Amino acid sequence: MPEYRRILLDGAAVQVVREGDELVAADGRRVQADAAQHLPPVEPTKVIAVHLNHRSRVEEFQTRLPPAPTYFHKPTSSLNAHKGAIVRPEGCTWLNYEGEVAIVIGRTCRNVAPAAAGDYIAGYTVANDFGLHDFRDTDAGSMLRVKGSDTLCPLGPGLVTDWDFRGKYLRTYVNGTLVQDGSTDEMEWDMHYLVADIARTITLHPGDVLLSGTPANSRPVKPGDTVEVEAEGLGRLTNHVVTGPTPIRTDVGAQPTESEEVLSTALGGDWEFRGIRPPRRS
Repeated sequence: MPEYRRILLDGAAVQVVREGDELVAADGRRVQADAAQHLPPVEPTKVIAVHLNHRSRVEEFQTRLPPAPTYFHKPTSSLNAHKGAIVRPEGCTWLNYEGEVAIVIGRTCRNVAPAAAGDYIAGYTVANDFGLHDFRDTDAGSMLRVKGSDTLCPLGPGLVTDWDFRGKYLRTYVNGTLVQDGSTDEMEWDMHYLVADIARTITLHPGDVLLSGTPANSRPVKPGDTVEVEAEGLGRLTNHVVTGPTPIRTDVGAQPTESEEVLSTALGGDWEFRGIRPPRRS
């Protein structure tokens, strides 16, 4: 399966093809994949993410799926890349990983049937739909700051074409420890359905990204942690968490909160049933 990446090569953004441990540019220049400075593998005009889709996540929260998918938007300013730093702003605590598969659109798509949606997909990449739950109470359900803050949408390492999404494992690791272990087969709505659903009213352009949902066990991470998401056949996306250099401003806007909804979402909906308030993450 061909894998295309975007890297900085001698100061320019260049598309390369992976050949084993090397990345090869169209002009023949080669660089070791581990040494390359990666960029997001695509340049979307929009990033759209589904809320709940994996059955294990639904069971974890002791809830039900809606009759049809619901979505939120991550601005393109949140894009990040393989080996990029995930910034947790100073004054915030509840930054969660969410390992996912990202769908990448290959040609303009509008009003297509699910059976035809695959013809409009260029390929797939790995995503980590990080969420800053400290702002969950303040965005009136839009998830704008929760999921759309800077650096919270890493994609990569590359775009893989001709990938069959069926029966693939999806795993997340924190500091080398397995923390999410799911499968694309537990998705209620598959990749083609999601594309067709969004394209009913929203035109999808080449490079646009749809995030397809995360399995159970999204939990908070802290500065110093390394988070890796691996999807079978797509590779492993690696990022590290750092603290933002300046605190959230207090002279404007709503401030980070630690309501029951914030805590139960960040910790998987289970802490409140034990009657124990969890410790703050440092």
